[in-house]
Amino acid sequence: MYMDYHHHTNNSIDSKAVMQDVCKEAISKGIKEICFTEHYSVNPLAPTYGHMDFTKYQADIAASREQFGDQLSIKMGIELCEPHLMMDVYEKALQPVPFDFIMGSVHNIGNQKLRLHLRANPETFYQDYFAEMYKLVSDADIDVLAHIDLMKRYAVQEGHDIYSFEQHKDQIAAILEKAIQRSIGIEINTSGMRSSLGEAMPTPQIVSLYHDLGGRILTLGSDSHKAETVGAGIKEAAQIARQCGFTHIHQFENRKPKAVPLS
Repeated sequence: MYMDYHHHTNNSIDSKAVMQDVCKEAISKGIKEICFTEHYSVNPLAPTYGHMDFTKYQADIAASREQFGDQLSIKMGIELCEPHLMMDVYEKALQPVPFDFIMGSVHNIGNQKLRLHLRANPETFYQDYFAEMYKLVSDADIDVLAHIDLMKRYAVQEGHDIYSFEQHKDQIAAILEKAIQRSIGIEINTSGMRSSLGEAMPTPQIVSLYHDLGGRILTLGSDSHKAETVGAGIKEAAQIARQCGFTHIHQFENRKPKAVPLS
C-alpha cells in the first residue's frame, strides 16, 4: 500500500498547506493512506510553541475524512519536539486528543535550535545530537523516531560533512536497541532527497542496522510541508526498505501498529 506517514499543514508553524488540498493531491498520486503529523511543543522557548490549535486540527481531520474518506484513509498524528522533556505537561496536553500516531524528534538541544547548537559546538554537534536522541527514545511516550540523523541536514547547510557512520555507530546502535526494547519504530524520511543534502534520513546504514538488531516497526514519510510534494520520494524509500531487508512497513490506528506488505 502506498502511504505517506509524515506530512504537515497550516496546523504547523512552518507550513501553509491546506489539509483538503493535500488530500486531493494525495488521491491524484494514488496514495491510499496519509497521516498528518503537525509540529507541537509545550516548551515556551521552542519555535513551535503556541501555534497548535487542537480544536481546529481535529475539525480539519473530521472535514477531510467526511470529504475524502471513501478514497483516502486519513490518520491523525503529531510530531512532538523533545517529548522527553516536560513529559508531565505533554501528557496533560495530549491526553484528550485521540491520536493514531505520535512521532518524536529532536529539533533543539538545550533550548537552542540545531543550527545554533552546531555553530556553538562545531567539534561535538553530532555527538550531542545523538546523545539527545538517546534521551528521547529512553523516556518519551512515542510510536516512531522521526528523521533519526536530522542534524546532518543542518551540517551540510553550514558547510560541514555528513557524519561518519562508523565513528558514531555505537551511539546509533544504542538508540536503535532502546527503540526496539520499547517497541518504538523508525521512519525513512524522504525530505532530505529534496534538499541540498541529497539523501534520506536516516541513511540506509542505520535502516539496515535497525533491521539487523531486530527492529521491524518502520514507516515511510515525505515530511512534506506543501500539498504538491505529498508522497514525494515514498517509492524510493520503499526501495531502501527492501534493500535493508524489510518486507513490511507499518500503518497506525489508535497508536497500534499494523504491518503492511511492501508492494
